[in-house]
Amino acid sequence: MSLLSLTNVSAFYGPSQALFKVSLRVAEGQVVALMGRNGMGKTTTVKTIFRMLPVAGGELLFDGHDLRRLASHRAAKLGLGLVPEGRRCFPNLTVEENLIAAARPGHWDFKRVAQLFPRLEERRSQSAASLSGGEQQMLAIGRALMTNPRLLVLDEATEGLAPIVRQEIWKAIGTLKHESGLAILVIDKSLKELARIADEAVVLQRGETVWHGPMADVGNGVAEQYLGV
Repeated sequence: MSLLSLTNVSAFYGPSQALFKVSLRVAEGQVVALMGRNGMGKTTTVKTIFRMLPVAGGELLFDGHDLRRLASHRAAKLGLGLVPEGRRCFPNLTVEENLIAAARPGHWDFKRVAQLFPRLEERRSQSAASLSGGEQQMLAIGRALMTNPRLLVLDEATEGLAPIVRQEIWKAIGTLKHESGLAILVIDKSLKELARIADEAVVLQRGETVWHGPMADVGNGVAEQYLGV
């Protein structure tokens, strides 16, 4: 049974339709890659899942709950955790304050987040504004984990980072896949890295799901047709 299920979801920005027929599934413990060229609806899909954008049509379920009827904070309490594009850490709060601000009881606490990202332990008393971009990304992931979600959504978590930092982030995502049992929906452009961690892939084009299947089947044909590589 799917933990997250979208079926023919449509959504609008004002009078402009952004999503037409988006369908995807994420099961417990599964990693799904959401892919597509820029502007094809990936972040809009995330906003719809997290109730930041109304659903105009279709079905949106999380663990059997109809998310269309819930406000963002109530959807989050069901177990949705977001690492947003652009990180969006609280700049004037310390690393530790950022982490505990949204903390909920469960497996993930400061100690476990620091084990995943040791640099956060080293910087725990520094303001988020003083961190490098890579450290802020680690903080954003840690903050989402501190909500103890059942589904973690990472929206372009490695974009704009130095190669060595990107590898640290991918290593952490791999650790989450193999050791945490979290369901993960990851949006990224790196086919090489996604191929190592994702079980399934969903490809969007102009606000519609145009391909889905095992990540191993995202070969040159799919990449050339839909991903521009």
